[in-house]
Amino acid sequence: MEKRTNTAKWDAKRKRWRISAQRDGVRRNFYSSTPGRAGQREANAKADKWLDDGIEGGRQKVSVLYARFIEAKKARTSRGHWEPVVSRWKNHISPMIGEKRIEKVTENDLQRVIDKAYSEKHLAAKTLAGIRTDLAAFIKFCRREKVTSLIPEELTIPASAKRPQKRIVQPHDLIKLMNIETTLYRGKPSFEPYIHAYRLEVLTGLRPGEINGLEWPDIVGREIHLQRAKNSYKEITQGKNENAVRRIVLSDLAYKELEAQRQLTGDGVSVFDITSLAAYRTHWDRYLKSNGMEKTTPYELRHTFVSIAKKLPEGMVKSLVGHSQSMDTFGIYGHDVDGEANDTAQRVNGLFVDILTRKA
Repeated sequence: MEKRTNTAKWDAKRKRWRISAQRDGVRRNFYSSTPGRAGQREANAKADKWLDDGIEGGRQKVSVLYARFIEAKKARTSRGHWEPVVSRWKNHISPMIGEKRIEKVTENDLQRVIDKAYSEKHLAAKTLAGIRTDLAAFIKFCRREKVTSLIPEELTIPASAKRPQKRIVQPHDLIKLMNIETTLYRGKPSFEPYIHAYRLEVLTGLRPGEINGLEWPDIVGREIHLQRAKNSYKEITQGKNENAVRRIVLSDLAYKELEAQRQLTGDGVSVFDITSLAAYRTHWDRYLKSNGMEKTTPYELRHTFVSIAKKLPEGMVKSLVGHSQSMDTFGIYGHDVDGEANDTAQRVNGLFVDILTRKA
């Protein structure tokens, strides 16, 4: 922290107090038109504030800064990442603090955004957590822009906010999934075109976007080299986090599904030729209803895999599903060692075989 050694001087010609200060090799002038010693103190205070925390431009409106924040996010991330942020801003954040000057925004203001979204719109905990993440990221952006020194440390989600239970495909429905490949279309049984995608997802824990982005050149022998995902906006990304790019050795059951798909489509580019993730979900919903299965989502096929694989060491599962090191899949992320991937594949295969061969 730099300290000034001078004081503001009265400029008789311009009728104002003026003081010059230097920080990190940058010199700035500060002024006050207030006459008398009050004006001198005011100019000195402006210089001290700049020297102490480097904050300037705090009079800018939150809405103006948020527009710059979103533009920066658009430049770095896909539409699937920034569009929900824009939606939460318009619906929940902007009405509360959009017209405030950033220098006036307090942690209590940010907490009130979350509290109102819960009390008036009854949003679920997951959506409230998204708002909290947006607010924290925005304020961090503003600190980098040197327009605030605020560090919100205790933004909380109301304890009573709804936390929906994650569903999985239960064993009786898993048996149906692995044995029934038809769906009802216009009232008539027909082949379900994404059946092998559903099965591969539940057998490997791949995300729907990873299934959507899978290409035949990614398949090398009995290994999948995951290096892309295709989101709901048909954008190609490298996945959800830094661990999304990974290698998976296929279990016998998973390899069988890929080979069955190869017989259907050949060795083109896309493995499953999914038209869109929305269509993928529509097909899945229809397949469930046609076969009397409990409602789940395509993403919950991934939850099903993790639930079944929880009998394995967490380090194995974490590397399979591409979870980040900090995510509690169930200890500490470990590096692959020779033979471990093959061993994991066979152990996963055994877990599914055990379920699928149980007697009713």
